[in-house]
Amino acid sequence: MTAIETGKAALRNEMKKVLAGIAKDERKRQSTRIVEKLISLPQYQQSRRISLYLSTEDEPDTLPLLRKIFDAGKEAFVPRYRGKVMEMVKLHSMEDFESLPLTKWNIKQPHFRDDRENALQGGGLDLIVLPGMAFTINGKRLGHGMGYYDKFLHECISSQEKKPHLIALAFNEQVKEEIPTTEKDVDLDMVLTEKDVQ
Repeated sequence: MTAIETGKAALRNEMKKVLAGIAKDERKRQSTRIVEKLISLPQYQQSRRISLYLSTEDEPDTLPLLRKIFDAGKEAFVPRYRGKVMEMVKLHSMEDFESLPLTKWNIKQPHFRDDRENALQGGGLDLIVLPGMAFTINGKRLGHGMGYYDKFLHECISSQEKKPHLIALAFNEQVKEEIPTTEKDVDLDMVLTEKDVQ
């Protein structure tokens, strides 16, 4: 294991404890404010095709955002994992979301048998809303260590004429001074917390 890998593993362990220590009410308060800020951004307002993660309790809640996307007549795409590959596939409505099966990680995910539009084989994406374990103000991101998002972002950016906006949603407690990264890690355009636009 390299020094960077060791540093990432140590930071992930630290962040698991930090995230576990955030009270439920505080998570909800921050999540509400973060989504409000996101939907007020021109990057969101000008985007038609948006991918977002379906949140766990350790992440800013994206369910209100999903509702806003449908209410605004925009298109929503969510992750579907198969082996070591993640694709973004289309969700059609909140009813569609409610009917999704749960994965072993207790996250809703479209079934592999479902015939759904793949974002990159359709019209691409205008905005990608990302999760993570920790972030820096200037857009560095520490993921969960599987590399799903970084692989997807490289594929997405290389396959589209125009690069999508890359915006992470983060609790205040997830913003760090520095994060160990490699050339495989994709920098984000913005890290959005409830405090201010980072």
